[in-house]
Amino acid sequence: MKENRKLLKDVIKGIKRDMTDEEVLNLLADSKVSENPNREKEKYTVGQRAADAIAKFAGSWAFIFSFTGILILWMLTNVLLAVKAFDPYPFILLNLVLSCVAAIQAPLIMMSQNRQEEKDRRRAENDYKVNLKTEIMIEDLYDKVNAIYALQKELRKELQFQKEEANPAACQTQNAMTVRTQSIAPERKTETEAAEQANGDNS
Repeated sequence: MKENRKLLKDVIKGIKRDMTDEEVLNLLADSKVSENPNREKEKYTVGQRAADAIAKFAGSWAFIFSFTGILILWMLTNVLLAVKAFDPYPFILLNLVLSCVAAIQAPLIMMSQNRQEEKDRRRAENDYKVNLKTEIMIEDLYDKVNAIYALQKELRKELQFQKEEANPAACQTQNAMTVRTQSIAPERKTETEAAEQANGDNS
């Protein structure tokens, strides 16, 4: 239980050194360690909400198709305009725009991923606390069941001993009958086998 107390400090607070194991287990049973991270209302800034929206859109097929359409439209427009093209081949301005989009998009996506990793970390910590509480409670129940079983075994022996002391003649008679029954059973089995063998010979 000493090792479990060290682990329980991460789960519940209020554990004192002078508390017994039973008091610690009662405190653990009465405490609620499970939490729902999705129910927590978090206040996001405008930039954080924008980063989440951009990351969500950038990871969709809609972004791929729309961005591919813009690229094709950009190149076709400049090819058809020929001399009057605002970004003639090899599309240097397009390369500059793509570089700027990639440079701005990458940090925004990383910001959104960092917040998601924080949520995952809290969810994993919550699962750890719940599993630890369950493990300790099951271990305590297992120890109590073993103690009850051992006590029951001792009580049976004591009752049997008291019964033998109260009526030794009856116990001797019962033991004698048990021995006699065990000795008669093989004889009956031998007679049965002999009868079966005789029937087989007659047939």
